[in-house]
Amino acid sequence: MILNEIQCKSILNKSGIPAIDFGINPYIGCGHKCQYCYAVFMKRFSGHTEPWGDFVDVKINAPEVLERQLKRLKQKSHISFSTVCDAYQPVEAKYRITRKCLEKLIHYNHSISILTKSDMVIDDLNLLKQLKDIEVGFSVFTLNPQANRIFEPGSPSPKKRFAAIKILSQNNISTWVFVAPSLPYLTDHEKTINQIMAASQNAGANYILFDTLNTYTKVWNNVMRLIKKHFPEAIEFCNYYYNNKTKYKKQLKHKISKIGSNYNIKFRFAF
Repeated sequence: MILNEIQCKSILNKSGIPAIDFGINPYIGCGHKCQYCYAVFMKRFSGHTEPWGDFVDVKINAPEVLERQLKRLKQKSHISFSTVCDAYQPVEAKYRITRKCLEKLIHYNHSISILTKSDMVIDDLNLLKQLKDIEVGFSVFTLNPQANRIFEPGSPSPKKRFAAIKILSQNNISTWVFVAPSLPYLTDHEKTINQIMAASQNAGANYILFDTLNTYTKVWNNVMRLIKKHFPEAIEFCNYYYNNKTKYKKQLKHKISKIGSNYNIKFRFAF
């Protein structure tokens, strides 16, 4: 892992994601090394040539920059941690940039959301409880240990994520589960959807949001490289998705809706 300490000029940046006004990305790059991550495009702006997941730039002055920007922000906004990295990736244990930024937000009334793959967020439970409007989402790709190791080699296990959801929910922190991406054959079958629905409900999550794979060229090529190597039986199903996205998404929505009717948890679609 290549680590660089850098200075940022801005940390509270306008977001193009619906319902999110600003994104806070304490890091560039991510040690979770998810092989389907759309944020690989950040390499174009960072100057890195290393594989995605092999470098992290730490914005060491982010808390101070955030404090200045918050003073100029006059209206209540929805602020997300994070849009192109995981705020609780492994290096957060050393630098605590995310924690220091959250400390600055305690004194404001902004709506804060966190999306992570890490149970490390539990370390900041007492801090989260001081925020006026906070929700924490956990991204879950699969409950299959083999697929998890191959596609998310640097991330905590899904079991740890659901355990963290339970702790947060028991402490009255609003939580949700982001099921993404749904990979044809590997993670979109009824067994997996049932498992995730049950685990989310049992952990006390408020709702589940489902999304499909981003077919951005670099992402798609990398995913298919791994599919061909480790799960050749899934090739034809992935190709079907690529060539019939609209039809596939309609079929997937129907499948999830049918399964979801058996559970007492809300679910939504991001596609």
